Amino acid sequence: MKIKLTNWLLQEEAKKFSELESHHNEPTLYGVTDGKAIGTYLEHKFQAYLHEKYDYREGNSAKGIDFPELMVDMKVTSIRQPQSSCPFKSARQKIFGLGYSLLIFVYEKSDDQSNNTGKLNIKHTIYVDTSRTADFQTTFGIINILENHANKDDLLAFFEERRLPVDEIEANSIAEELLLHKPKKGYLTISNAQRLSKKDCVTFKV
Repeated sequence: MKIKLTNWLLQEEAKKFSELESHHNEPTLYGVTDGKAIGTYLEHKFQAYLHEKYDYREGNSAKGIDFPELMVDMKVTSIRQPQSSCPFKSARQKIFGLGYSLLIFVYEKSDDQSNNTGKLNIKHTIYVDTSRTADFQTTFGIINILENHANKDDLLAFFEERRLPVDEIEANSIAEELLLHKPKKGYLTISNAQRLSKKDCVTFKV
């Protein structure tokens, strides 16, 4: 009988998996430099690892995130350039977060020419709770403004300064909401998407 996967178990298993993978020599990774291919390999392997013990519904690109029941998305990124991307829904993500948590594997890849294998040394396994998935600089600035007894015009000026991709109506709506509820400081660096369409992505750094 498989155990139901919980958020806490996901985090614990991610740490165990990272330790195991960091000592694994993988022939199919030898000479591979494509970050997307490496990410796909690690994501599929972690899902297979979890399915051996746990009962859960696996997400896919159509559903948007990897663990829809837990509202957690998995990201794999190189330590040389620790960043990734995800679907961009609205400018609110920079202030209020992505709407789901992130499980991030940060790896350093090396090849062993003596046995033609590649190895992923998982340097960091990071869990970012949904409440902390907003943009650091944006939320830091907003919190400072609010703590100095700002008004709506101060917030609107800040939005313009940060070039937040939002129209006037939405900017006013966000400002009024912030005056009632101060946001939590985000832990990500999120770039602005240029257009709002289904193909847009928001890029973040960890």
